[in-house]
Amino acid sequence: MSTTFLPCGDYHQTYAEDHAWFQTKFIKGKMIALFLVLFVFIPMFAGDYWISVFNMVGYTILGALGVQLLIGYCGQLTLGHGAFIAVGAYTSTLLILEFPWPEFMINLGLAYPVSIFIAGIMAGLFSVLFGLPSARVKGFYLILTTMAAQFILVDFVITQYVSQIGGRGQAFSLPPGTMKIGPWVIDNNYKVYFFMLILVILSCIIIANLVRTRVGRAWVAIRDNDISAEVMGINVIKYKLLAFFVAGFIGGITGSFWISNLAAISPEHFPWFLSLWLVGVILIGGVGSIHGAIFGSLFMVVIMEVLQLAIIPMADTYPKLLMDFLFIKEATFGLAICGFIIFEPNGMAYRWWQIKNYFNLWPFSY
Repeated sequence: MSTTFLPCGDYHQTYAEDHAWFQTKFIKGKMIALFLVLFVFIPMFAGDYWISVFNMVGYTILGALGVQLLIGYCGQLTLGHGAFIAVGAYTSTLLILEFPWPEFMINLGLAYPVSIFIAGIMAGLFSVLFGLPSARVKGFYLILTTMAAQFILVDFVITQYVSQIGGRGQAFSLPPGTMKIGPWVIDNNYKVYFFMLILVILSCIIIANLVRTRVGRAWVAIRDNDISAEVMGINVIKYKLLAFFVAGFIGGITGSFWISNLAAISPEHFPWFLSLWLVGVILIGGVGSIHGAIFGSLFMVVIMEVLQLAIIPMADTYPKLLMDFLFIKEATFGLAICGFIIFEPNGMAYRWWQIKNYFNLWPFSY
């Protein structure tokens, strides 16, 4: 029975078995149940409001995955990831609205998918550019150099120049029907939700497999001790810049996805607080774990929505609460980080790992 349902009695004889995605029938059943929940039950029973909340969760997961790769797996501190998300969003937007695509690509709905890939490349290259100082500095100094990406790319280049293209002022309008993938037009929250699920699943699969390769092991070695990694023959600069590129690529895809959820895009969608928010998400969810990005995103987004729902009924009596919700949100974010650092420093992913181990080792969980 244990070999059928619980991994504790399943003895692996090959590397492939040890690293298989679904090691028992029970785990396969859980994945099928999760698939049904995500693709069937949530779209069926969740209203438009909660679908939009799940879309925000997916957006946060995609953004946090890039930060998790840099901080959690490679040990490169960053506070400028929001800038690369902005680069991806604006690259995709400009390619869709301004680039003279051949008529057949527009008719086949290929403009948006191609723009997503190009946006990822552009964001990755900019990420490498601002990651170059990691070859010489680390820690606090690297944080400052990555922060420069926000002030240079978003506050200066995008706000003062890119957003002025076409005489639009500050915002690019994204008319309904602009986002097409083949014949599939992404024009409502439910379609954005399915698009988000596909991107999140693909991104998680890619990162999960990547960190188990030679590249992933090099990143972990650099994170643990970059001097020892260099002594072992690892090209530290090369792998650091590769981590910045992959993280930036994911950030670019995140920005390209998010424009499908917006009627118009402006620099105000990508404040510096977004970068800080994503770092806080992985601190709460758990550093060095894909689960950490997912749990942290779920926790923070849902908590903020519940907080807003709790404040709205009190708006008539205390109207200032609604006016000051942004400050309440930021204060709650800070309190959440402090609380997790004090009481659960390893994050939600670590607690989830303990729960799974308790179940997997039952009845010998002690």
